[in-house]
Amino acid sequence: MTETIIHADVDNRPNAFTQAEIGWTPWLAPLEEKDLTERHWAGLVDASRSKSTYFMLLARDPDILEARTKTDKDIFYNTKSGLPRADRELSAAAASRSNGCIFCASVHARFASHHSKRQDDVQRLLDQGTDADLGSRWNAIVAASVALTATPSAFGAAEIERLRAEGLDDLEIADVVHGAAFFNWANRLMLSLGEPTPAG
Repeated sequence: MTETIIHADVDNRPNAFTQAEIGWTPWLAPLEEKDLTERHWAGLVDASRSKSTYFMLLARDPDILEARTKTDKDIFYNTKSGLPRADRELSAAAASRSNGCIFCASVHARFASHHSKRQDDVQRLLDQGTDADLGSRWNAIVAASVALTATPSAFGAAEIERLRAEGLDDLEIADVVHGAAFFNWANRLMLSLGEPTPAG
């Protein structure tokens, strides 16, 4: 039977969106490094991810974790063509802000700030929400990400035309969709398997 982890320090739990680093604690016990098999290590893809309680929890199903990690890396790190990294991170941050995932929003807001050098605009997204005015291009990316997040089947021609009006081509629009869609899924994992905690 899986041991349950109870986090008692509810008074110190992060409850606001931030670009600062925060932690995350699972409600179920992750695997321990000493228990990892070759199959688990393959599932982690990067050995350094064994230091993350999140990935060590997901490693309980190493085949799905491997597919998840390779998809993640392709969406956010394969930037030889398509959308710039900053805009991909913005789509993830917008989905996470819309879903209320404080942990994911903090990670991808930091990446969006780092790659865009627009820390104030990213902070405005966190502070004011997804209706914040970030300039027409970023507004279109956020709007598309939020539409996909709220009701995937309602995302469609209007959002695509708005992105096209900002000069995005088909591959760049696909990158917006992939970033937001991936984090719709990732947010739901984070929110259902644990909770944000102070950095630690």
